[in-house]
Amino acid sequence: MENNRFNFCPECGGKNIQTLMNGRKWLCPDCGFDLYNNVASAVGLLIQNSNGEILFEKRSKDPRKGFLTIPGGFTEPDETADNAAFRECQEETGIRPDAVKYLCTFPNNYEYKAVKYKTCDIFFTADLPAGFELKPQQGEVDCFVWVKIQNAGDVEKCPIAFESVKNALLKWLEEK
Repeated sequence: MENNRFNFCPECGGKNIQTLMNGRKWLCPDCGFDLYNNVASAVGLLIQNSNGEILFEKRSKDPRKGFLTIPGGFTEPDETADNAAFRECQEETGIRPDAVKYLCTFPNNYEYKAVKYKTCDIFFTADLPAGFELKPQQGEVDCFVWVKIQNAGDVEKCPIAFESVKNALLKWLEEK
């Protein structure tokens, strides 16, 4: 995060803005502007079909365009993690899960347009309704891929976009 820098203070426009705490804080000695780059929360859903395969999305944009991830995304202000899981799944797949169940959390690094964000990713397992039809969110999801994940080797072979998703899959395997 040390590369997260401002050239000018967003408040007064001064050039004396300081980047502190390895890019997690900015302080302007001229006007007192004080900003922290706090951790953001995000959710992800592990969805398994009746064949024991996990639902992945092929990302259609950066970061990690073309890599696989699971349905999910950032929580919105005043939104609970489980509500975010329902919303993100519906937005990205066109389907609202019947239920979500907490699995685990892992930290993640999310770099977007040269800004490095730290996230706390909250993972759930989810059940899809009978007779569901997947519809990829335009601009976010290229396509869906069902992958059989039976061991750590399967996780390593998969071109997964984010380390936290790999860790969540390993945790899921542990708990199966």
